Amino acid sequence: MKQLTHILEGFGSTLQLLLRSLSYIGTLPRQRGRFIEQCYLIGYTTLPIVAILSFFIGSVLALQAGYSMQNFGAKQFIGSLVGLSMARELGPVMVAILLAGRVGSAITAELASMKVYQEIDALVTMNIPPARILVLPRLAAVLVMVPVLAIIADLVGWFGGAIVTKYVSFISIEPEAYFSVLRRYMKFKDVLNGLIKAEVFGFGVVLVCCNIGLNTRGGPREIGAAVTRAVVVSLILILVLDYFVTKALL
Repeated sequence: MKQLTHILEGFGSTLQLLLRSLSYIGTLPRQRGRFIEQCYLIGYTTLPIVAILSFFIGSVLALQAGYSMQNFGAKQFIGSLVGLSMARELGPVMVAILLAGRVGSAITAELASMKVYQEIDALVTMNIPPARILVLPRLAAVLVMVPVLAIIADLVGWFGGAIVTKYVSFISIEPEAYFSVLRRYMKFKDVLNGLIKAEVFGFGVVLVCCNIGLNTRGGPREIGAAVTRAVVVSLILILVLDYFVTKALL
C-alpha cells in the first residue's frame, strides 16, 4: 500500500510539473540559448554512442537472423527483418534507454544538486519559475532531437546488417539485394511509428528525471539515490510505455 501511495504521488507531481512547464511555453522563443544548449547536450553528445550501438545491434540481428533463416531457405528476407525490427522497436527503445542512462542521469544529478544546495529556492525567491528555465527547454529539446537520433539509429543499424550479410560466409547476400528486400517490405508507417515511440519515450524520460531531481531532499547521499531512482524509473517507464504505444499504433 505504501509503494502504491508513492507511485501515485510521483505520478501526480510529474503531471503537475508538466502542466506548469506547458504554461510557460510562450516564453520558449526568448530562451533560444538554453534550448540550443539542451539540443547539443541531448542530441549531439549522444550521437556517437547511438551510432556505435546501432551498428552492432543491426549486425548482431542480421547474424542471428542469417543463422536461423538459412535452415528454412529464407535468408533473402534478412533485410526486411533487420529493417522492420530497427525501425519499429529496437531503434526507439535503444535511443530511449541511452537517454535514460546518459542524459536522464545527468539531468537528475544537476537538478538534485541545485535543489539540495538551495539554488532552486533562490530562483523561487527571485520569482523565476524553475519549470520555465530548467524544465521547458529540456522538454522542447528532447522533442526535436530524439527523432533525429532515432532516424540515425535506424540507418546505421540497416547499414550494419548489410555489412554482415555481405561478408559473413554462410549468408553472402549482396547489399543491393539486402536493401531491395528492405525497401520492398518497409513502409513509411513503420518508420513513423518508431519515431512516435521515440518521442513518447524521450519526453517521458526527461520529464520523470526533471521531476525526481526537483523533488530531491537531504544531502549528497540523496543526490546519488535520486540519480539511481531516476534511471530505474525511466527504464521501467520505457518498457511500460512500449507496450501501450505499440498496442495503440498497431
